[in-house]
Amino acid sequence: MICNERDIRNRTVRALAEAVMTAARTAPKAKGRDLVEAALITEDDLERLAEAMRELSAESGMKFLLRDANNVLQAEAVLVIGIREAGSECGLNCSYCGSPSCEAKPANVPCLMNGVDVGIAIGSACAQAADLRLDSRVMFSAGWGAKRMNVLDGADLVFGIPLGAASKNPFFDRKSPEKKADKPAAEALK
Repeated sequence: MICNERDIRNRTVRALAEAVMTAARTAPKAKGRDLVEAALITEDDLERLAEAMRELSAESGMKFLLRDANNVLQAEAVLVIGIREAGSECGLNCSYCGSPSCEAKPANVPCLMNGVDVGIAIGSACAQAADLRLDSRVMFSAGWGAKRMNVLDGADLVFGIPLGAASKNPFFDRKSPEKKADKPAAEALK
């Protein structure tokens, strides 16, 4: 049997994406409270995510969402990481949220420790993706689209990480759709 990498790439990236998602789960959390949620978006749901991002672009006027929506379509999977009950207090009275105590924190203000937990989970996931030699990039925009789709059942502070395997990472050195093509190099030297 001969197996060409191009024929199994999509399936391989999706299987490795599960290991990346597991790395997010096992990341340390403040006071051991596990409020982190994670899910993978694949196949036809990548188009649904891209469409949600396009809608957000139209509503907000943020054109970079169009570029990022195109990036999502270049991924084999998008890992979505967020946190349940972002506003729930950790009970440390650290004042990092800007309030003097957890009890004084307004309900609509996230506990900073919960935000740190999401960040650590994202870092663990990205480290695992790098260890597995997967292309990746953390995208607020993909998380925003996933939040609109309610991928994580009401979770807050949601981020997306597109994952792929290409000869060049498609998630970097991107051109914004609103920018015109660069002048040819010869003209730029004049």
